[in-house]
Amino acid sequence: MNVSATTLSLTVADVDASREFLCTHLGYEVAMAQDGFASLTREGPAVDIVLLRKGTEVLPVEQRDREAAGLILALTVTDLAAEEARLRAAGAPITMPLREEPWGERLFQMTDPNGVVVQLVEWAAPDQPTDQPTNQPTDLNEDTALHVITPSPEDVTVSPNATMTGLAAPSRGSAELSTWTVTMDAGASGPEHSISREQVWTVTAGALEVTCDGRTEKVSAGQTLVLPPDLVRRVHAPERAEAHVSMRSDGVASVPGTEGTRELPWAR
Repeated sequence: MNVSATTLSLTVADVDASREFLCTHLGYEVAMAQDGFASLTREGPAVDIVLLRKGTEVLPVEQRDREAAGLILALTVTDLAAEEARLRAAGAPITMPLREEPWGERLFQMTDPNGVVVQLVEWAAPDQPTDQPTNQPTDLNEDTALHVITPSPEDVTVSPNATMTGLAAPSRGSAELSTWTVTMDAGASGPEHSISREQVWTVTAGALEVTCDGRTEKVSAGQTLVLPPDLVRRVHAPERAEAHVSMRSDGVASVPGTEGTRELPWAR
């Protein structure tokens, strides 16, 4: 069997809504369209997609009223954290935040207006065996030289409460530590959460009120706060504030009342 192309056909209630979602957020283009039908394509190895309106007579009678359900359109991408930040900033409906599975799969999910789940995936590179001690470089090459990092728009994550700009991180040249800046508008408050690693916050402008383990401290510009791991905290900005944050790069967040942990995309 010689397969020359692959196409995924989806039956949906609103063809226009799914077409707009795929073209706006995932770079698909319309190859052909008419009432109740759209054929979408995209450069590269991504699967082509055909959208058919529910009830169309093109389908066999027994299939006409079935809609895409229990199906995940999975696209493997590079720089998953940057894609998540881009889509979140664009208002895409992210229905499962970015996370990493124990087997090395990193992923997040969106759901289009017809309930089609789109999953973006990136696989962690496997550890490379070596006969050398891990703390001794085998050669002074580009991987062990100094790294100068310049933030780009892809390193910015905007949430309803704050803007995080990633600086050093494993994806940007560091081996052990992550650093980033946080900007919060006056009156903004982050959600209650805990972090699995110690964090060091240095306020560089304005002031923050940080509540941790039942105690609230006001940290003003020029002051530094050390937050212990695994304690529930909440950060509030009584005025517009900026801070520089650092921690071990493997830290993850937990939210009281929810299961599992969440990665910090700007720290990866």
